[in-house]
Amino acid sequence: MLSKGQNLSLPAEVEQIDVVLGWTESEVEIDASALLLNSGGKVRSDDDFVFYNQPESTDGSIRFLGTSGTEEGAQARIAIDLSTVPEDVHTVALVGSVADGRFGDLGKLALRVVDGAGYTLAEYVTADATTESAFVFGEVYRRNAEWKIRAVGQGWESGLAGLATDFGVDIDDEPEPEPTGTPDTSSDLAEPAVPASHGSAGDGPQLVPELPTTPITPATQRKARTRGVRTAKRVVRKSKPVEFTLAEQDTWQPARLFSVIGVGTGEEQERRATSALIATMQAVRPFARAVCARMGAPVGVFEGYVEVAYERGETKVVPDAVLKVSRGTRVWTGLLEVKTGNGKLEKEQLENYLDVARKKKYDVVVSLSNDVPASAGELPVEVDRRKLAKVALRHLSWAEVAHEARMLLSHGGIDDALQAWILAEFLRYLDHPRSGAAEFVDMGRHWVTVRDAVTAGTLRGGDQKATAVADTWVSLSRHLALRLTAELGVTVKHILPRRHGSDPAARNAAVAERLATDGVFEAVLRIPETAGDLVVIADVRTNKIRCRTTVEAPNEGTSGRRLSWLLKQLKDVPGDVQVEAVFSERGNEACEHLDTVRADPKVLTTGRSGDIVSFSLEQTFPMGGRRSGTAASFITSVTSSTDEFYGTVVQQLREWVPAAPKQNEPPRSDTAQSEGE
Repeated sequence: MLSKGQNLSLPAEVEQIDVVLGWTESEVEIDASALLLNSGGKVRSDDDFVFYNQPESTDGSIRFLGTSGTEEGAQARIAIDLSTVPEDVHTVALVGSVADGRFGDLGKLALRVVDGAGYTLAEYVTADATTESAFVFGEVYRRNAEWKIRAVGQGWESGLAGLATDFGVDIDDEPEPEPTGTPDTSSDLAEPAVPASHGSAGDGPQLVPELPTTPITPATQRKARTRGVRTAKRVVRKSKPVEFTLAEQDTWQPARLFSVIGVGTGEEQERRATSALIATMQAVRPFARAVCARMGAPVGVFEGYVEVAYERGETKVVPDAVLKVSRGTRVWTGLLEVKTGNGKLEKEQLENYLDVARKKKYDVVVSLSNDVPASAGELPVEVDRRKLAKVALRHLSWAEVAHEARMLLSHGGIDDALQAWILAEFLRYLDHPRSGAAEFVDMGRHWVTVRDAVTAGTLRGGDQKATAVADTWVSLSRHLALRLTAELGVTVKHILPRRHGSDPAARNAAVAERLATDGVFEAVLRIPETAGDLVVIADVRTNKIRCRTTVEAPNEGTSGRRLSWLLKQLKDVPGDVQVEAVFSERGNEACEHLDTVRADPKVLTTGRSGDIVSFSLEQTFPMGGRRSGTAASFITSVTSSTDEFYGTVVQQLREWVPAAPKQNEPPRSDTAQSEGE
């Protein structure tokens, strides 16, 4: 753990790092950026400013990977390839800014440096910020051919544009004209932006200059930049879906791009899913960018190849796909291992690919399966860490792939109707049971045993089966957040206690202990622009799902008026929802069903002392008991209950906003009074 001003040498064998900027206590989003500085502490040109509108340096050494929600709050990631940073770049400044608000509102600020396997190399945490709107978290700098990290923790009140200007960047934030003509899709720079709410590593708008009527060339690109860097975020446009209107009967079905006919299981299922994924990424560039960004790839032109054989000693290894992303003279390469259905990743297989990747000087090995990591960055398989010195290992779930597709289709990022149709066909294929690319359908083989032990009162928190089911519950909770993110177009966070964010063993032990003691699972989902968190409680002993949210009451008026404010927002909410009023006097609460409160609001306030300070709304749903696969399953009941409670209750509520203070009427002068008379 670094303190302010302290520095630390990075391991000599580590060439690729991710810098994670995190914050915890506010919904305000930090716009993270990196600046490549010369010996004088200034950028060499405007191209050395890496941020959401310019997500990669020209040499490809620094890449902005976007912003995402985490269980602890939110984070932004910046990837640095230390081996390719130009010699005349002495320092990489890691900075953040806020458009509205100040850093003092964000609680604890953190800078964390991790290697390719996600292991923390250095960390700096501070809560000293106050009124700053721009903040330097730290620096990665070169000293005598050695790379070091320094914790800075210094801020100023100039915002993103002012921050960049202070480092020598020319800013031009004149309004951007509407695009004309058709984008040149052959150019990697002429594609639509990716929405800022994309998950984990692929979030944030990408670099998109004004769409020209002539092809973009490096020369015209440089010419366009002479006016300065534009820090304003681009507006994302959404394409119109392709419509089929000539069918003579409703039973006519259009031809499908990815057919599930004849799909079996095992190898054939994996081949088809891999081929469909790679083909879609090659046809729909924004989707390729979103998926590749989760793998740590740069922004560039994507190509994919399937079933490529490599020599490893006297044997051959054949990854499911080889992924290539080119940007200028740099080519990023990843090996992809795919599993579908119940297929499990194997340590030996992944280590073989890591050996090949290291020998070929590739960048990453990526595993893709139905395993949804309990938290971002976790790997479903432990490998020999020594094999990760030169090559990163990352994991994606099919749920995250589907999430990226839904985000683009539902919330913009594709303005070409044909690309939108191709992506919709791919998503339709993933949604079919035969694809083997299930989002989250199984609580694991220990579920029934653990469920029955809870009911019998014989479960103990230290039971290894309980710990395994606890891990699956946390994965399900993250799945709920991904589903809502894709549906709503905002980053929904699964909130865990901060101490559990980086300690999966302690987290699973705590969940298992709660299950053994109280018979319940609990997930807390934080959704931007809502009045309160959505809490999902699965009570195994009563076979009920309880969904709850808590809203702060107005801080003015009588309790009756505060209750009236709430009831006006609940006019379309089901009457079986429970309404609990919490009063300022400790231990003083009242709870009734909404139907009862509507008929007689005083039932919650009569005889109560103090003022209402908050309301809790809770709805109960039946809980399925089966482990997977049917409408009666536990997972289906949890997801459907969450969706219904959000749609009928949570999205109806808004936080209390007090009226603006009224200005006192100025006294009238004697002249005005006489004229009025």
